[in-house]
Amino acid sequence: MELRRVVITGLGALTPVGNSVNQYWENLIKGVSGSGPITRFDPQKFRTRFACEVKNFDINQYVEVKEARKMDLFAQFAIATASEAMEDAKIDVSEVDLQRCGVVWGTGIGGFTTCAQEMEIFSTGDGTPRFNPFFIPKIIGDIAAGHLSMRFGFLGPNYVTTSACASSANAISDAFNLIRLHKADIIITGGSEAPINVAGVGGFNSMQALSTRNEDPQTASRPFDKGRDGFVVGEGSAALILEDLEHALQRGAKIYAEIVGTGLSADAYHLVAPHPEGKGARQAMHAALTDAGMSPNEIDHINTHGTSTSLGDIAEIKAISSLFGEHTYQMHINSIKSMVGHLLGAAAAVESVATVLTVYNDIIPPTINHFEDDDAFDKRINFTFNKAAKRTVNAAISNAFGFGGHNTSLLFKKFKA
Repeated sequence: MELRRVVITGLGALTPVGNSVNQYWENLIKGVSGSGPITRFDPQKFRTRFACEVKNFDINQYVEVKEARKMDLFAQFAIATASEAMEDAKIDVSEVDLQRCGVVWGTGIGGFTTCAQEMEIFSTGDGTPRFNPFFIPKIIGDIAAGHLSMRFGFLGPNYVTTSACASSANAISDAFNLIRLHKADIIITGGSEAPINVAGVGGFNSMQALSTRNEDPQTASRPFDKGRDGFVVGEGSAALILEDLEHALQRGAKIYAEIVGTGLSADAYHLVAPHPEGKGARQAMHAALTDAGMSPNEIDHINTHGTSTSLGDIAEIKAISSLFGEHTYQMHINSIKSMVGHLLGAAAAVESVATVLTVYNDIIPPTINHFEDDDAFDKRINFTFNKAAKRTVNAAISNAFGFGGHNTSLLFKKFKA
């Protein structure tokens, strides 16, 4: 069986720096920080009192109030971005085979906000269980894919992937393979997360994973900077329409880029820490290159996982240097988490949209908030610090790594017929 080519024909984004793809991309290029004081709850007793929140989001632009009440925020985010991506792709559902259209979505913790709220209500009551009748459907991770299939009438493959902060990368990888293996023609893929609540922030604080730079939240996310002190938690969503190339050409679709390879691996090392030498990360990138039939020297850009944590940033750069050798110095490397924070299970989707647009537009968003070099990093590496860079980007890798040692690399390429 001949493998089919898979292209990206639609994009959607809802992020801390923009509620549409155009706004998101424009602010990434400008180097805008999405971090600020937490508004979703009173954080005054927390060690970290800031986050990268989505601003001015209105779900009622997409669904009626009654229906919105049946959805956790992470599912609402999914509806918004998938709707934008479908509109961008100009897919007429009356003209496609809905049995060959599917949804593969990613989320790390699903309906975390609903779970935290309902348990708080129960714990402060008299012990009588008065749970929302939609409590279970709102918290289960797979419900986002269910909502999307019902919204668009897609009857094909439908499920959610969960692999912590690699969740939406695994979703995109699965969607890619389903299409190239002739299992579907069109798949909505991506991810969403809504973790900014008392449990989310409190839990990460207890792990000492979050930055505590409360006096200057806009510069708190500092990937690869000597002064980095943890990640900034973010929320939001992104969606990509993956489509069989021939199917896309037949309907005259706009093509942003081609996805040509994915790589998956495990660290098999630690619950929450990466392998110190980045062995799993290296293996994932190598597997993506092998899958695409490409050499390391053909990669122009890497959108790193780059969380702004001490151990994680070093391990990833060790992996890149080990695999790419001297070519490491010819690539532009960046971390957009410096602007949008860490969206956990949605991070890879948001970063994949940025990587696709980098390949499409030949502009690399900056890694902002760089103030002091870290001697742990080779100064010859181009981290795209503080200012966007223009260069031809024919191929780029987007990395995503998750607690539990999950590693996923996605390889995007400039589309050529």
